[in-house]
Amino acid sequence: MQKFYNKKIINSECKQIMLIDKLKEVNLDINDEMKVGNVIIDIYTEWCGPCKFLAPILHQLRNEGLIKLIQVDLDQNRPLGNMFNVHAIPTLLFFKDGKLVEHDISINGQTLVQQGKMVGAAGEDTLRAIVSEM
Repeated sequence: MQKFYNKKIINSECKQIMLIDKLKEVNLDINDEMKVGNVIIDIYTEWCGPCKFLAPILHQLRNEGLIKLIQVDLDQNRPLGNMFNVHAIPTLLFFKDGKLVEHDISINGQTLVQQGKMVGAAGEDTLRAIVSEM
């Protein structure tokens, strides 16, 4: 049986860490390459204007080798949206070395990523800063 969660004890509390393999349950193609380094899951729709703004920036970061990118149309994969309680798009999920980023990421004093999830678009400089904090 494959493990999808690791358990971590923090201040005597047991906390579950989501592993990227869990995304196979919602039909995402997760290979061993996705378990190393920075991975961003971009949850978008074809009709979303901010998603269209964000996509070229994510492609640039991927082309530079800073991230691995998986783009998922929410209209085609509702189970992924349900798994992460997605209510707005774009939504980005941040994985580092096969695990959902646990810590919050703040840029210029504003928390943009909470428990590995960011809702809304951001500019290139902001996304680069987030990737560097993963």
